Amino acid sequence: MTGFAYSVVETRAFVLRDTEIPVLPRGHAPVRVLHLSDLHLTPRQHRKQRWVRALAALEPDAVVATGDFLGHREAVGPVIDCLDGLLDRPGAFVLGSNDYYAPLVKNPARYLLPGGQDRRRLGERLPWRDLVGALTGRGWRDLSNRRVRLSVAGLELALIGVDDPHLSFDDLEAVSGPAPEDADLAVAVAHAPYLRVLDRFTSDGYALILAGHTHGGQLRVPGYGALVTNCDLDRHRARGLHRHSSAGRSSWLHVSAGLGTSPYAPVRLSCRPEATLLTLVSDEGQSRVGPVARVG
Repeated sequence: MTGFAYSVVETRAFVLRDTEIPVLPRGHAPVRVLHLSDLHLTPRQHRKQRWVRALAALEPDAVVATGDFLGHREAVGPVIDCLDGLLDRPGAFVLGSNDYYAPLVKNPARYLLPGGQDRRRLGERLPWRDLVGALTGRGWRDLSNRRVRLSVAGLELALIGVDDPHLSFDDLEAVSGPAPEDADLAVAVAHAPYLRVLDRFTSDGYALILAGHTHGGQLRVPGYGALVTNCDLDRHRARGLHRHSSAGRSSWLHVSAGLGTSPYAPVRLSCRPEATLLTLVSDEGQSRVGPVARVG
């Protein structure tokens, strides 16, 4: 009973992680990118809204959000409100399954079975078009099966993204092909880090891949780690910075453990909700995963 109570409390123990990734051209000044994922926001989650709103004080050079903003049909307004200061920064995003469909009450044991959650059972449609319109109306770029260019702190970024792979909405053919060589950095974005997506991004030459969806496993056993990832990514890469290899090439992969949970499974164990400030540095350096810190 004590463990269950702690796992509920942990859902509100937000942390900011600090990670350094050596992907920039030699001699380029560092660039700070805030990676947000899996807010699963509901209108009554005021503490989470305050915490996210406080992230604007970091003044990142850019923001990338990897989906699952919504946790309720009335959440578009609260999402835009808590992101308000960050929407003044250059940004890009993709959607996740919970932006399209509301969560359902499900047997929690299904999450631990092979194959993860049942994608055939979907809740009511959510106002995802309103969400996209609000985000793009403030200047953020929609990467759902798209390629875009973004200038950030003197850095020319070539970004591609896919719609949610967990729902098989990804159209890899729409964005496939070699990463542009005339950009300073090529970045690929997806909500769910399915291997078919990671393999294509890596083999096409994208140096950095950002994803979410896994919740870091949500329930982690000390000394063992995540139990599941809710996709075909191995559990050892359920969160944090790792390498991914395909077709003789290698990319940096950052998977955010995200900030929320389904309202019907409001628990986390040894997996605090998080946002990550990624400091992109010259490839002369080495990757560094820094300490966590509270914000707000």
